[in-house]
Amino acid sequence: MRLREVFRAAKLPKGHRAIGTKWVFKIKSKADGSIDKYKARLVARCFKQTIWDGLHGNILARCQEQVFCVIPEGVELEGSFDCLELVNAIYGLKQASRVWNETFDEFVCAIGFQASGLDPCLYIRIVEGQFVLLLVHVNDVLITGSSCELIARTKTDLKTRFEMTDSGKCAFVLGIELLDGADGSVTLCQRQYVDDILKRFGMDDCKAVASPVDMSSRLVSSDAATKVDAPFREAIGALMHLTTATRPDIAFAVGYVSQFMENPQKEHWVAVKRIFRYLQGTKMHGICYKPNAKIDFRGYSDADRAGDLADRKSTSGYVFMVLSAPVSWGSKKQPSVSLSTSEAEYIALSLAVQEGKWIHRLLCEIMMADNEEGPELMIHKDNQSCIKMTKNPVNHGRAKHIDIKYHHIRDEVKRGEVKLKYCETAVMLADIMTKGLHGPRHKEMTATLGICASSH
Repeated sequence: MRLREVFRAAKLPKGHRAIGTKWVFKIKSKADGSIDKYKARLVARCFKQTIWDGLHGNILARCQEQVFCVIPEGVELEGSFDCLELVNAIYGLKQASRVWNETFDEFVCAIGFQASGLDPCLYIRIVEGQFVLLLVHVNDVLITGSSCELIARTKTDLKTRFEMTDSGKCAFVLGIELLDGADGSVTLCQRQYVDDILKRFGMDDCKAVASPVDMSSRLVSSDAATKVDAPFREAIGALMHLTTATRPDIAFAVGYVSQFMENPQKEHWVAVKRIFRYLQGTKMHGICYKPNAKIDFRGYSDADRAGDLADRKSTSGYVFMVLSAPVSWGSKKQPSVSLSTSEAEYIALSLAVQEGKWIHRLLCEIMMADNEEGPELMIHKDNQSCIKMTKNPVNHGRAKHIDIKYHHIRDEVKRGEVKLKYCETAVMLADIMTKGLHGPRHKEMTATLGICASSH
């Protein structure tokens, strides 16, 4: 930190307060769980600190305000100085992340990159028909592109401004393991994370089950004065991270049990433990993207009408596929009671269209960088009445009461920006997002979704 002139010795001016500091130690692990390196980081105690991976990101960004901190443990100063003035930002400062992002953004834009208008963490650079992409998470950067020479040049440019380590081919990022198959496929897996949470919640020796939801029981909220003595909220949070990253097959199950966080009872905790038991038997499972000449972009939208026994509200579900595997998915309880299956499907379609348009535009932006034409936005539905409602502007008896905010679907379909296609319920991939399924059906749907056991 002295070499990078992060701080300088100072005397605390009158009217100023020096913030506290703390040394944070962390063991950084490899994909297989073995130790990669030991890290020590000085952080400001402005709020509860979140530790980020990467190399010296924030301390390379200049502070724009005058900030003083107490002298850290182990630091000795010569003279009558009683504090340190921060020249560069350090972890823990409320403005540190923003300052670092502005510094990085200014530099990469100066060397020819342009930030995506759809995802500010994505930067695109096109040079003589070749392209390179930068995907940034705090101060970790993923680099890919169509030209090895352009990628190497980008790395060189970044190293002239920032101190960086090149980890080579990406094998582990944000807790997600990337596994290459012999057929050219890539599998995203979190087996180490599954092992960790099973051990954390005392389920590492549990007996596996075939599906995450027990079809023989229905859960309802409780008004009991006591709660179950179990880490219910912590378990839901741990499962939610897994759900949003690599395991769409437990999306409905996790959303279902999360409704009971306010006053969880024994039966609710049993339902959570069943999800852990399912993970015990599928810890090696991940999303497998297979090579294909076509991008094969398609979406599915479904609804389970009146699935909640307490308030009779429906559940919306959607999934979008690229290269025969999901890239975006969701399971969400609808805000109002639907009077018909068509209405529930219509509301579910609205949610799918909102997500699908963003995914579609982002995909087209990336493909345009490679001089390719983007695919059309096609969403599959298994309800003919719902499809007809999107094409009929007349407020007939079945649709006139539906909230106007859902009718944006009609405009999207009329302009041709969204196309709808009927599919049989047996091949509706979003079915797994709306309700629990029996073991054989659940296994069939996960395989069709492209979720399979890795061979590593």
